[in-house]
Amino acid sequence: MNTQLKRKIAFALLMGVVTTGIISFSLLAINFGFPTNFVAKWLRSWAVAYAIVIPAILLISPRLQAQVDRVIH
Repeated sequence: MNTQLKRKIAFALLMGVVTTGIISFSLLAINFGFPTNFVAKWLRSWAVAYAIVIPAILLISPRLQAQVDRVIH
């Protein structure tokens, strides 16, 4: 596996952690407040979101990057 591919995968994994964490926390807090089991619900939601987002990032981002490159050039 080349370095560029490793960088893209590492970026997707880290970006997925950050974005799903922020969004799942925010939406749960907005919609449900902070009940006693908030952390458990948040971690479950975060895990589900992460499992969905990582494949999406890895599959969609190359196509989006190609489109952006076409528009910018």
